[in-house]
Formats: sequence, C-alpha cells, structure tokens
Amino acid sequence: MCGVWSRHRDCESDMCAYSRILLAVDLTEDCEGVADRATALAAQSEAELHIIHVIEPLSLAYGGDIPMDLSSVQDQIHEQAKSRLAEFSSKIGIPEQRRHLVFGRPESEIHRIANEEAVDVIVVGSHGRHGIALLLGSTANGVLHGANCDVLAVRVGDDARHD
Repeated sequence: MCGVWSRHRDCESDMCAYSRILLAVDLTEDCEGVADRATALAAQSEAELHIIHVIEPLSLAYGGDIPMDLSSVQDQIHEQAKSRLAEFSSKIGIPEQRRHLVFGRPESEIHRIANEEAVDVIVVGSHGRHGIALLLGSTANGVLHGANCDVLAVRVGDDARHD
C-alpha cells in the first residue's frame, strides 16, 4: 500500500496528518476497496473518520415528469440504504454519529457535509473514465472540482490495480 501525503496551505511541513476524513460511498462492492484506503489513512493520521452515502432523488435521476407518485419507492430505497450504511459502517468501525445518509445531488451533498464537518480530505472511488465518459464527468470529478479540501480518488472497478 502506498502512503498518502499532501501539502496544505497552512502546514509548515510536507507531512501534515489529516484530522478528519470523509469517506464517500455508493454502497456497491467497489466501496470496500475505497473504505480500506480511507481506514488505512485514518489509522496512519489518527484521524476521525466520517462516512457519507447520498441518495439521489428519483425525480432528479429520471426527470421531474414522471406521471406517478414515487414516494413509496423512494422510502424503500432510503430504508435499504440506511440498513446497508449501518452494516457497512459498523464493519469498519464508524460510529452512528459520524454516519451521514442524505438526499440530493452527490457532489453538492458531499461538499456540504465536508464543510459542515470541517474535513481535511474526502476519499471517493473513481472508475477510470475514457473518451465521452470523461467529458461527461463523474461523481469523483464533481467532488474534486468543488471541494474546499484535499480529495483522494481511489481507483475502483476493472481499472483498479491489483497488487
């Protein structure tokens, strides 16, 4: 595993440790590798680790012109995500008060929680994007470009390095 070092504007040395880390997860299989990197970084820095999962409202994902009430479906999605986040967070040792399950656009909600919790670094998974997918962007790209702190994008999926 490689070490992660960052230079902060207010640090006097190149080896400033992080004190608060926000792990952004999508609760798929890929998030386990991202969590491994975040927990290792938290242990290395003796940092407080937070976790966030953002549920994108169905009206945003499918447009606002859906001719049916999706509230019961949205409630089911919320309950499943709540259960999965609790299980996943417990497995990696994140207490309930540092778990964030929110509705909205992933990039903006991750930025909001990062600012509210005064985190030093956001850890997010990133699929290798090429061609048109790169132009259209991704959650990791959106997080990177709007963050007020460091962002660690951990390669996941088929493009992830396996050592």
